[in-house]
This record gives sequence, structure tokens and C-alpha cells, in this order.
Amino acid sequence: MKDLSKDSVRRLIVGDAGAGQRVDNFLLRHLKGVPKSHVYRILRRGEVRLNSGRVKPDAKLAAGDVLRIPPLRIATPDTERPRPAQGSRLSRLRILYEDDSLLAIDKPAGLAVHGGSGVSLGLIEQLRASRPESFLELVHRLDRETSGILLVAKQRTALIRLHAALRKGEVDKRYIVLVRGRWRDETRRVDLPLHKFLTGEGERRVRVEREAGKAATTVFRRQRVWQGEPALSLLDAQLRTGRTHQIRVHLTHLGFPLAGDDKYGDFEWNRRLAKRGLKRMFLHAWRLTLPHPVEARQLALESPLPRELSDFLAQLEDAERRDG
Repeated sequence: MKDLSKDSVRRLIVGDAGAGQRVDNFLLRHLKGVPKSHVYRILRRGEVRLNSGRVKPDAKLAAGDVLRIPPLRIATPDTERPRPAQGSRLSRLRILYEDDSLLAIDKPAGLAVHGGSGVSLGLIEQLRASRPESFLELVHRLDRETSGILLVAKQRTALIRLHAALRKGEVDKRYIVLVRGRWRDETRRVDLPLHKFLTGEGERRVRVEREAGKAATTVFRRQRVWQGEPALSLLDAQLRTGRTHQIRVHLTHLGFPLAGDDKYGDFEWNRRLAKRGLKRMFLHAWRLTLPHPVEARQLALESPLPRELSDFLAQLEDAERRDG
């Protein structure tokens, strides 16, 4: 979402993270510094427009929707807006591709893509602060502990077209994962519906639920298997849908916990892996193929495996050679 200034009309493009949210909840989340009563006042008066029409507070949003926000006076002045600190991780980010409409970033593990849930500044907020005159919106999301290719739109038209390509299944998203267990199939398509819920502590989780869940499809391709106790398998995971925690939940449900997964994985095994040097989740978005949002051509983007993951695989290879 674009930052608001106090004396101008702004238009916000709803991304994947906002899809399905009520308008009032979306605005309350993003209009920092604006009193709750004022947010509901501008909604009642019809000053907020959704796709050029009046909108009720309980209307549900879809990715690509455009919200028109009237001039607002924000409690936090411009001079106090957060900016990336000197030496921040943003300055060390690797840009995989950039043109006038699109930016592809090689996101490291441990960096949240946006603020919230205890994170004051995410990647997108830091990026906007470093390029204050630019239109910058997340095209999709990666979990905080997932590394790899992250797309940011630099034009509104590009954002809308990329969201349409995602909905139509025209974007090929590939991840590399390491799991516990001996994966026997060369290729396996997994169709297991997923349902989001909140734990008693208010934490968001996902589980396989055939009745209430939303359709979710992942295609796994076996890359390498290490025999041993336990056996380990390296897989290429192709997302046919983009549900929250889809790869992680599918793997755990099948009995192949993802290495380093602190939500759905095997916690005792994760502790043993950490002692061997793997101190993060082994989930990396390594390849993305998509139609360019403006030009008539395909883009094929790749992100090399981070060193901490490639080093762990080298350790497995060394151990197998010694044992063999």
C-alpha cells in the first residue's frame, strides 16, 4: 500500500495480502496515525471509493481492487516517518531484475516482507522509504523465514496484470525444499484443500480440511535422496495455487516434515539439525517464470541457493561419501 500524505487524495491497490479482508479492517490496519472514529466517518460519508463506487465498511476486497482515500491528516509528521537505518539489510539486498515496471529482489531468510506482527519495518516499507517518489507494491508474499525471489510492481498497470496472471495460473513458481523421509515418486501431484484458523493464543495456522478448505495443489519433483537414519530428500515444489503455508502443510500432512519448519515441522529434529549447522527453514523460492506485465515476452528469474543451505547439502554429500 502506498504511504499517505496529509493533504492529497491517494489510491491504494489491494495486494494478495488484502484479498478477502473487509474494507474497514484493511483501512484500520494500513492507515497508521488515523483515529478509528475518523476511518468510520469517511466510510459513512462515502468519501472512500472502491473501484470508483461507494463502499460499505463490511465489503470484501479482492486483489487488484483500487481504494480512493480522501485527504487525511496523519498523526505522524513526514519528518518522523521511519526510514531504513544506515547499514540496514535493505542496502545489502540483491536485485535479480529491474525495469520500469517490475523489480525482482532476492529476499534473505529472516526478513519480513511487510511490517506487522511485531515487525515495525518490513522489506516493502524500507524499500518505499529509500525510493519515496516511486510506486512500489508487493505482487506476492514470502514467509519471513523463506528466502528467494520476491516481485515488486513499479507501476499500477503492472501490478494489476501480474495479479491477473497469478489468478490465471500463468506464473510458474518453484521452490527447493529439504524434507525428512525417503521420497519415492519422481513426480507427485498433491491436491489437499487448506483451511486457515487461529490457535487459542491467536496465532494463524493452516491445516488440511477437505470440507471447509480451499483448493490447494502442489507438484513435487524428486531431486536427490540421501539414505541414512533418517533419510533426507531434496524436492522441487511447484505451486499451482498460492495458499498460506501451502508447501509446509502439504509436506507435514504427507509425513515429510520440512527441515527447520518451526510451525509444522518436527521440533526435536529441528534442534538436531541446528546443531549440525542448519539454523533456518530449508525453503527457497529459486525460480519464477512469468509473462512480462508490459512487454510481449516471458521472464525467467532464478535465485541461487543461499550459502547456508548449499553448505548443508555439501555436508550431506561429504557424510555420504565417508559412509559409502
